[in-house]
Amino acid sequence: MIPEIEKRSQSEIKEFQENELRLLLKYLNSNSPFYKKRFKEQQIDITAIKKLEDLTKIPVTTKDDLQKFNNDFFCVDTSKIVDYVTTSGTTGKPVFFGLTDKDLDRLAYNEAISFACSNVSENDIIQLMTTIDRRFMAGLAYFLGARKLSAGIIRVGAGIPELQWDSINKFNPTYLITVPSFLLKLIEYAENNDIDINKSSVKGAICIGEPLKNQDFSLNVLSQKIKSKWNIDLFSTYASTEMGTAFAECEYQQGGHQHPELIIIEILDEDDNPVGEGEEGELVVTTLGVEAMPLLRFKTGDIVKAHNEPCKCGRNTLRLGPVVGRKKQMIKYKGTTIYPPAMHNLLNDFSEIENYIIEIDNNEIGTDKITIKIGANLVSEDLVEKLKDHFRAKLRVSPQIEFVSVKEINILRFPKMSRKPLLFIDKRKKRTD
Repeated sequence: MIPEIEKRSQSEIKEFQENELRLLLKYLNSNSPFYKKRFKEQQIDITAIKKLEDLTKIPVTTKDDLQKFNNDFFCVDTSKIVDYVTTSGTTGKPVFFGLTDKDLDRLAYNEAISFACSNVSENDIIQLMTTIDRRFMAGLAYFLGARKLSAGIIRVGAGIPELQWDSINKFNPTYLITVPSFLLKLIEYAENNDIDINKSSVKGAICIGEPLKNQDFSLNVLSQKIKSKWNIDLFSTYASTEMGTAFAECEYQQGGHQHPELIIIEILDEDDNPVGEGEEGELVVTTLGVEAMPLLRFKTGDIVKAHNEPCKCGRNTLRLGPVVGRKKQMIKYKGTTIYPPAMHNLLNDFSEIENYIIEIDNNEIGTDKITIKIGANLVSEDLVEKLKDHFRAKLRVSPQIEFVSVKEINILRFPKMSRKPLLFIDKRKKRTD
């Protein structure tokens, strides 16, 4: 189930996207209060935007724009909205997104082809280990995508290893949708309850929320831990509410494939200029085929690197490597730039660590301070020294380490109303730049 456009040459894909872009600009100029005003104020002639390279003539859209002018992004009357979802804004207040019937169909199509990209077919049963409520788009997308693909789906929700294994044993799912670190909890429960995990029906997991790969696509420590015990395929995915689109890995697992019929992407530097071939930068997206709230040159805040060489799977689409980090989570610590995923990988090296959370704050002179709170099976000075040495060897710096109870960290990681676990808490005073 590879869409025909994804098998075309890169020049044909570009031509297709440029035609879609011209249609989108006309739609925004007719229906979007926000973009109509922006085009007028910036004196942008949308008829002059003909090539993807011309996008740089249009200002980027930021999360602050969404926060301040949320209602002005709606292109349809509220009577056409059939579902509402939310995502957090830069001030912590939610940004609302509305979806029409057409948008829900697009969401289902996106997830169906993403599942198919990761080898899921109509013959499979998917166990959903994330919430489908609390105005969370992802859970809804998974359900709609499985239905479009004609695969079965078991809506178990997050957590509770006992319930997850009960469903696995009763319904024989072949794929799990989960945060990868939760797979370690399933493995632990199975080992403590005489369950032979490698004789279960599960053959793969669609993983969300945490990185599985290093930048060269080799397995990171978390993936290695899982696969050393459970012989299943692990597929990375990347998506967001704002995009309404997923980047899914194929069987060759060399990055998440772009769906060019659904999204245009740019990778920009600090000055909003395109980065060079193979360089890291901030992902900026333009959504295609969205009716209620399409976005034009939206800055995601995620630092990524693109891979353009054709894939062995037959797709010629651009692929995104693992997210390097969130732009707003970038830490300047003792002259070194660090993103949280690099610390996650190091902490996962230690079997003694039960759970952890990373806190960033300002020290007395206003620079960044890193505190890692750890819940460990056995606390010792030797473990502290090993952790610090490991950080110095890999990242050239050593953060402050605090040992607290596993229960206390779980409270921090799962705050009330949270739809997914937190691994990073930023207490820094907001910058004005």
